[in-house]
Amino acid sequence: MTPSSYLATKSEADVRAAERVLAWGTWAITAGAILFSVLTVTPLVQSVTPAAWQWTAPILPIVVDAAVVIVIQLDSVISRLGGKGGPWPALLRWMTGLMTLLLNVGNSALHRDWVGVAVHSVAPLLLIVTAEAGLAYRRAINAALARIESDQAAAVAQRNQEREAALSRRNEEQRRERETREAAAREEREHNERVERERSEREELRLREEREHALALEKERTEREAAERKDAADREEARIQAQREFDLRVERERAQRQAAEAKEKAAREERDRARGEAEARRQEERMERERLAAMTRQPVTVPADKKASPAVSVRLPRPAAAPVEAVVKGDEFSGLTQSQAQEALFALYCEARDACTAADWEATTPFAPGGAFCGSNLGRRLGRTDAAGRTNVKPKFERWYEERKNADGRHDQEKALVGVG
Repeated sequence: MTPSSYLATKSEADVRAAERVLAWGTWAITAGAILFSVLTVTPLVQSVTPAAWQWTAPILPIVVDAAVVIVIQLDSVISRLGGKGGPWPALLRWMTGLMTLLLNVGNSALHRDWVGVAVHSVAPLLLIVTAEAGLAYRRAINAALARIESDQAAAVAQRNQEREAALSRRNEEQRRERETREAAAREEREHNERVERERSEREELRLREEREHALALEKERTEREAAERKDAADREEARIQAQREFDLRVERERAQRQAAEAKEKAAREERDRARGEAEARRQEERMERERLAAMTRQPVTVPADKKASPAVSVRLPRPAAAPVEAVVKGDEFSGLTQSQAQEALFALYCEARDACTAADWEATTPFAPGGAFCGSNLGRRLGRTDAAGRTNVKPKFERWYEERKNADGRHDQEKALVGVG
């Protein structure tokens, strides 16, 4: 692909970037070639220069390299301007290039060092080819920039034409819109006149309908008031009947509660009587045991044999001490069924709970471990195990007690409501 065909596909920014790369690369190669040439040619010039003038040896390579710099710089300017320098710049370019080549390989050629000739010819040849290639690249870049500028000018001209065409179309559309608005305004005036006539007719019709509607509303209001009075009388009668039924129901519930309270009171008295009888029986049994114990402690006289020693008093061995009476009585609820015994014990539990006013009631004597109403003793008093009393009887009694207390609270509220009614 030639430089022209390659640059033909790039934008202006790409072309400018390529031109900067070419400039920097050309000057880098030129600087390297000049430095290498000075270092290579100076020994050759010194070898053919008198000893007093050997210090002038670097002047020759510097002069030749300055000519190279002039050629490259002027070729860049002329190509950027789109012109051609003629045969003299080409002659100067090739002459400086050949001079640089000959001076660089001269020392190696004199010593028949062909490897040195090849090595020292690299920089001059690269400089010559870079100069020619750079000129071609610059011409291609200028052509590409000219093409881009022409394309941009064409695009600007096209945009101007499109802008003028759009302006002409907009003017035409504005003219048509103005005519359309005038026609719409004319139609709107005619429409408003027609609407005004129709509004006047509708207003007359509305007034007539309002008068008829007002008469109909008055008639409906009269009928509605009569119906409302009748409904109010019916509701009042229904309210009186409902109040009467409510009073009867409250009175019936009060009688039922009184009967239940009387029944509960009788049951409580019966339990108190049974508990008193049981306590009397236990007292009698305790007194009997004490009497028997006193009798066993009296000395017994054994008759003496005639040939034996005189009679002596022998004290019978003292029986084992009677066990200390425990809180739990095995015969406390004798003669009662299991459910009756449970109800009697629950009544005693409720009395103890009602009598306890401490916040931590479980720490008080009756409910603490070993007390009459602890979980273990509740199980024993019903003929069950300690574990059953703790895990079953005690939680069940406490739940029944809370339910009874809540039920008493509701009864009190109903009594208060009945009193207010």
